[in-house]
Amino acid sequence: MAGASAKFEVLLIAAAEQDLQAIHDYICEFDCVAKANDVLDELMDVVASLSAFPERGSYPKELVGLGIKEYRQAFFKPYRVIYRVTGKQEMIYLISDGRRDMQSVLARRLLGA
Repeated sequence: MAGASAKFEVLLIAAAEQDLQAIHDYICEFDCVAKANDVLDELMDVVASLSAFPERGSYPKELVGLGIKEYRQAFFKPYRVIYRVTGKQEMIYLISDGRRDMQSVLARRLLGA
């Protein structure tokens, strides 16, 4: 089909899948299952939307400050989805509440610190 954008394959690393489970569990415990399911659905919509628009995300300011521009981020509410585009794939590395100390979270997850 002429003019159609190519779809990228979006993959979640195991740690990002665990992030989703932890977010869901937390909301279930402190709110309700319906709210947890809604948040999970919205986060999965963000992840799915990246297949069509991989370059839409901004660079995480915590990484730009270190001179790193290979990761991008997309948002839903306070949550940040951190990913990297490689060829025709997008790897989701982190899904986290942006109110956390993101400098430390990103350093541990992405930089192995």
